[in-house]
Amino acid sequence: MIRFLIFLFVPFLLTGQNIRIIQSETYERHTELKWDVQNLSNAEYFKIMRSSDNKVFSPVKTVTTSTFMDFSPVNRLDTFYYYVEALSGLNQSLAVSDTMKASEYKMSDEQLMDMVQRYTFRYFWDEAHPISGMARERNKSGDIVTTGGSGFGIMGILVGIENGYISRTEGANRIVKIISFLQFAEKFHGVFPHWMNGRTGKVVPFSQFDNGGDLVETAFMMQGLLAARQFFDGDSNTEKAIRQIITKLYEDVEWDWYTKNNSGVLYWHWSPNFGWQMNFPLRGYNEALIVYLLAIASPTHAIPASYYHSGWAAANNYKNGNTWFGHKLFVGPAYGGPLFFAHYSFLGFDPRGIKDKYTNYFDNNRNHTLINRGWCIFNPLKHKKYSENCWGLTASDNPFGYLAHEPGSRDNGTIAPTAALSSMPYTPKESMAALRCFYFDEGERLFGPNGFYDAFNGNQNWVADSYLAIDQGPILAMIQNHRTELLWKMFMKNPEIKPALDAIGFVPDNTSSSEIIVENHWTISPNPASDFLILTFGEMLPYRVTVSDITGKMHFSMSENINQVTLLPIHLLEDGMFIVTVDYIGQGTSSRRFVKLQK
Repeated sequence: MIRFLIFLFVPFLLTGQNIRIIQSETYERHTELKWDVQNLSNAEYFKIMRSSDNKVFSPVKTVTTSTFMDFSPVNRLDTFYYYVEALSGLNQSLAVSDTMKASEYKMSDEQLMDMVQRYTFRYFWDEAHPISGMARERNKSGDIVTTGGSGFGIMGILVGIENGYISRTEGANRIVKIISFLQFAEKFHGVFPHWMNGRTGKVVPFSQFDNGGDLVETAFMMQGLLAARQFFDGDSNTEKAIRQIITKLYEDVEWDWYTKNNSGVLYWHWSPNFGWQMNFPLRGYNEALIVYLLAIASPTHAIPASYYHSGWAAANNYKNGNTWFGHKLFVGPAYGGPLFFAHYSFLGFDPRGIKDKYTNYFDNNRNHTLINRGWCIFNPLKHKKYSENCWGLTASDNPFGYLAHEPGSRDNGTIAPTAALSSMPYTPKESMAALRCFYFDEGERLFGPNGFYDAFNGNQNWVADSYLAIDQGPILAMIQNHRTELLWKMFMKNPEIKPALDAIGFVPDNTSSSEIIVENHWTISPNPASDFLILTFGEMLPYRVTVSDITGKMHFSMSENINQVTLLPIHLLEDGMFIVTVDYIGQGTSSRRFVKLQK
C-alpha cells in the first residue's frame, strides 16, 4: 500500500509542550491523523486545522480523541496541509503540532480492497479484548466476547500476516493468547457458548435458556482455528504449540453429544440447566453447513455422514429450483435468505469445483448474491439509496434494532456493506462496484476507524455507529479469498476435510450452473403493430423495458408494472422500424425489432 507521509517541520510550540503526529495515512478520499500528546494532561480538546496552500488555515473540527479522519470532495484529488492544536477546557491554546502535507492519489481496485481490509483488520487487532484476545461482540460490548466472531477474527489475523499489517511473530503471539484462553474457558461437552466474559471465560447467557453450548458458534470458531493450524506450520516451539492446542480443542468437541441421543440431526444448543429446551434442530438451508462438515470430519466424536442428508438437507425448504431476476437458486429459502448464508460456512470451506447431490454451492452462493442484488435494483418497496451499485441485505443493525434483512417482508431499507463485500469471490465485478459506492459516495459517514460501519438506511437518513464481529470478519476473510485464496487454501489443507466431503458424497464439478438464456425467454406480438405491443415473458421478468428507433433515440421506457404479459402503448409513435429492449438485472439485455403501422 502506497502512503504519503511527508512532513513539513514547522515548530509552533507555544508552551514548550508538544503534540506529535505519530501516524498519517492518505488515500484517494480521506486522510487519517493520529497524534501523541507529551506532558499535556490538561488538554481537553484538539482542533484540527487545514489548508490547501500551506498559508491560510481554517478549522475543520474540534475533537476529544487523539485521532481524526478527514474526507475530501468526491471526484477530485487534493493536497492538504494539517496541524493539530491542543486546547484547555477554557479553550486556551496549549500546544500546536508540526504541519503535515497529505497528497491524495488515484486508487486501483487492489489498493482500495487492501485499504478496506487494513482498516477492518483493526477491529480484531486493536479492539480485541485485552485479556483474552477474543473479538468483542460489537464495539460497545465491554467484556462480552463472541465465539463465532472470534473464529472469524482468527482468520483475520492470518490475513493481517499475509498482507503485512502485522508480523508472523505478532500474529502467532495473539493466537497463543486466544487459544490459551479457550483451553480454560467454560465449555459444555467441548462446545463453547455463544458469548463469554473475555476476562473470566465464563458463559454470558445469549437468551433466557441459551446459557450452555452453541454448536454453530463453535463450528465457526473451529473453522478459524483449523485454518490457523495449517497456516502456522513452522518448527518453532510457538507454532508447534499452536498446532497441538488447536488439535486438542477440535478433538474435545463432542459433536455426537449434540445429536440428542442419535436422533439423526444435530441440535444447536444444550444447557446444563435447561437441557435441550431451546429445541433447535440444525436443518438447512441456513449458515450451518460447516457444522455438519466439521462434525463428520471429527477424528474423535464424529457423527455419521448420513446426518448430512437426514439432518442438514432434510428440511422441506432445502431445495429451491426457482429463478429470480435471471438466476436459478438451487437450494435455500425463497429468494435465498439473508446473504450471510453464503458467507459464514464458506470463509474456510472452499465450494469451488465440487458439488453434492443438491448443488454446486459456489454457483448457488453466486446466484443467491445476484438475486439479492437484483431485488435491490428492482426495489419494489421503493427504498432510498438502492441501486445497481448500492445493494446488500443481510443480518445487521438497523434504525429500529437488529434484523436478518432479506428480500421480501424483511427488507426495511437497511443496507449492510458486509453483504456485498463478503460476496467478492462470487461476484467480483458487482461487489467491487458496491465497494466503490460505499466508500466514494457514502464513505464520509459510513467509513470509520475500523472500516465500514455496520449498516445504513436511506429512508431514515441513518448510519450505524456500530461494528459487529460477525459482519467485519467476513469482509476481511472473503476479500482475501478473492485476492489470494488464503483461507480456502489453509482450511482445505486439513487432513480431516477431504475424507468427510467424500463420505458426504461431494464429487468434482467443473461446470457452472446453466443460466436462463434471456434471448429465448420472451416474445413480442403482433408485429407489425399499431396501438399496443404485447410482451410475453417467462418466469423471469426484466426490470426495465425501452423502445428506441433505429438511430438509437429512446422514445419510451418503463420499469414499473412489468408483468408476464405486458402491454406497451405505441400509438403515439410515427410509422417505421423500432427496437424494444428488455434489461435483466445481472443477466444482460435482449432486443427485438418491430414495425409500427397505422391501422
